[in-house]
This record gives sequence, structure tokens and C-alpha cells, in this order.
Amino acid sequence: MATPMETIGCLGRGLQDACEEAKGMARILVVDDDAAITDLLSRVLARDGHAVDAANDPVSVLGLALSRYDLILCDVMMPGMDGFELVGRIRHLVDAPILFLTAKVAEEDAVFGLGLGADDYIRKPFGIVELRAKVGAHVRREERVRTHMLALGDVRVDLDARELSAHGSPVPLTPTEYAVCELLAMHRGQVLSREQIRERAFGWASDAGDDAISMHVSNARAKLRRANVDPIETVRGMGYKWQA
Repeated sequence: MATPMETIGCLGRGLQDACEEAKGMARILVVDDDAAITDLLSRVLARDGHAVDAANDPVSVLGLALSRYDLILCDVMMPGMDGFELVGRIRHLVDAPILFLTAKVAEEDAVFGLGLGADDYIRKPFGIVELRAKVGAHVRREERVRTHMLALGDVRVDLDARELSAHGSPVPLTPTEYAVCELLAMHRGQVLSREQIRERAFGWASDAGDDAISMHVSNARAKLRRANVDPIETVRGMGYKWQA
């Protein structure tokens, strides 16, 4: 029986910290009605530094904010709604690679799945080495394409134009507010102290005090909230982080 969507993520606080700082970290959605498979894949991919969400009910995927994912692994043979139907319904919502996990071996099935917009196939039973290699290759390819644009849920950060938008509309940040947001967004999930923000966003020579840093963060947060997004979290006694 299908269980509700559960977030697996990285295992343990120490490993999670390492995962969040790892180069090439991606947020991955794994869809399979077999909880044993989603648990295995979540653990394997988390060890490679990825943040993993698992869905055992394909229907539940229709209610997720799919734009936040960098890659989706989807089983084909599932009860209620198979992977072909699911991908056909979400492909236009997802600007990320979709890889099918399937025991189907017929060439026509592969062609049909690719025609729906899938990017690749991983045939069951598969080896962990093959899985990691294919996921890593697609993540790296996407990183090359998106190097100058951060896609973080409903927020987009254009590193070339130095502009931030929410729900497709630009947020009118000052250059200083943008610098703070860019820094936090590029280290999403990682807590940065006021001193780190001052050094990395403004430079070693900056004389901005803690109160000034807090003011810039507060002003940026107010503008983001008016745009109906609230990604910046205050971590009491430590600093700020962009919620992953």
C-alpha cells in the first residue's frame, strides 16, 4: 500500500552539513511505489551529497512544487498511475532531467517514454554504480547549462544580470540587498554568520557592523515577502540561511 510522500534527505546532522556544502549537490525526487527502493536510492544518493525527497504514491507528486527539483527518478510500473502517465502530466512543469526506472525492456517502451519527455532510462535490476554514474552525468550537464542562473523553487537568481525574481517578476533589491541574497542563495541550507556575510558579500575592507548587516537582511526579506516568497531564515545566535 502506498505511503505518504516522505522527505528522506541526508542522514545525520554531520552528514547533512557535508551534503549541503558538497559541490554538485542536487535536489532529487525519487518516485516509486516500493518503499524499499526509494529508501535505498535515497541513502545512496544522499551519500553523494544530494538532497533527496521520496514519493511512494505517484498521485501525490501532482501536488508538489516540482520546479524545485534538479532531477527526477521515476518508476514506470506503479499502481493507480504509471510512470508514463505521470511524466506526461508533469513534463511541462519540470525544467529538469527525468530518468525512468523500469523493468520494461522492449525498445518501443523506451521510445515511448523518451517521446513523453524523459531524458534517459535506467533498467531494473540496475547496479548502484550505474545509477550514480547516470545521475551524476545528468546533474553535471544541468550545472553547465545553469551556471549563471540559480533556480530555487519560485525564486530565480540571475548571476550575470545580478537580478532576483520571484514567481517570474523581478524583486526591486538594492545592490547591497542583492549581494546578501545571492550569497545566501549560493549556500542554500548553510548558516552564514553576520561576519561571513560582511566578508563574502562586501569584502574584507567593509566596516559594516552587525546592525547594518541585520538591516540589509531585514529589508531584503521584507521585499521578498511582498513578492510572496520567504526563503531567508534567522538562526538565533548564529546568523542566516537560505532555506533549502
